[in-house]
Amino acid sequence: MTILVSLKTLNRLLWSLIVLALVLFGCSHKEKQEEKSGAAEKTTEKALESESRVKHGTNGETVITLDSATQKLMGLQTAALQPAQLLPELKAYGRVLDVAPLTSLVAEMISAQAASAASQAELVRLKTLAGQSNASERALQSAEAAAARDQTQAESIRLRLLSGWGREISERPDLSEFVRSLSLLATVLVQLQLPAGQPVTAMPTEARVITLTAESTPVVAKFLGPAPLVDPQLQGRGFLFQLVTNSLHLAPGAAVEGLLSFPGDPQSGIEVPSDAIVRFNGATWVYRQTSDADFVRQEVKLASPLNHGWFVRQGLKLVDKVVIVGAQELLSEELKGQAGE
Repeated sequence: MTILVSLKTLNRLLWSLIVLALVLFGCSHKEKQEEKSGAAEKTTEKALESESRVKHGTNGETVITLDSATQKLMGLQTAALQPAQLLPELKAYGRVLDVAPLTSLVAEMISAQAASAASQAELVRLKTLAGQSNASERALQSAEAAAARDQTQAESIRLRLLSGWGREISERPDLSEFVRSLSLLATVLVQLQLPAGQPVTAMPTEARVITLTAESTPVVAKFLGPAPLVDPQLQGRGFLFQLVTNSLHLAPGAAVEGLLSFPGDPQSGIEVPSDAIVRFNGATWVYRQTSDADFVRQEVKLASPLNHGWFVRQGLKLVDKVVIVGAQELLSEELKGQAGE
């Protein structure tokens, strides 16, 4: 009898364990189903969100729609475009000149001019003495020869300076101070060369010098005159310019580009802020705001760099507003929406 009771108890315990296992399995299965359902709902929500943000306009353009709360969260900022005018320009290439030969030549010329002045003074003195019969003819002849020699030497150096550096530099009244500032790199000389065969009917008025870095800001350079020597590589018309203040910290030999301004009627266009430009697929674009919530990517042709942006001749209007903060984020949003299509 005792054995039968124990068997019944054992069976009841076994059935209890089986029931408990089934209950636990059912709960676990239900949780997994709920997780899958939640993930599917999130995926659907993301797809719907992407679909609602990125659409196509009537002309096939991609339109990104963002409500004000999303724009604020992304930190988007827009700005109205400003008018701009630009004188006729030609693009040139060049380098910062090494002024060590100029410094040496100017030192030689100053020394030779001092020697010539001294020998001329000595000649005048001996002529006076010879008139008073207080100097020999031989001494006077020696003084004349020394004065002629020193004058010829000074003139020779002056001509070398003229042929190597041009009239605008060699005949400066402040030549010594000019050379000193060049030696200290407080100011620099730049030779800009037009491409071979480029016709020029007038002298440039100034140039805007740009370094080869991607985000370089152009700096205005003062026109000095035509370059006395032709660049052996470019073989085009050359001009000398002075960066009065070396704000770009250029050193001799540095390669630069230049935009040479010439007399003529200015061109009218629009200045696009640098922060509005995005580069994608080998082209440059801006995001134009077409309504309070809509933004469209539009290609722009950058004609010439300005101090705080780019000169654009066509494609945009003064009434347009472009994104100046968050343009890259809009591109990412657009590409994400296209990937989900």
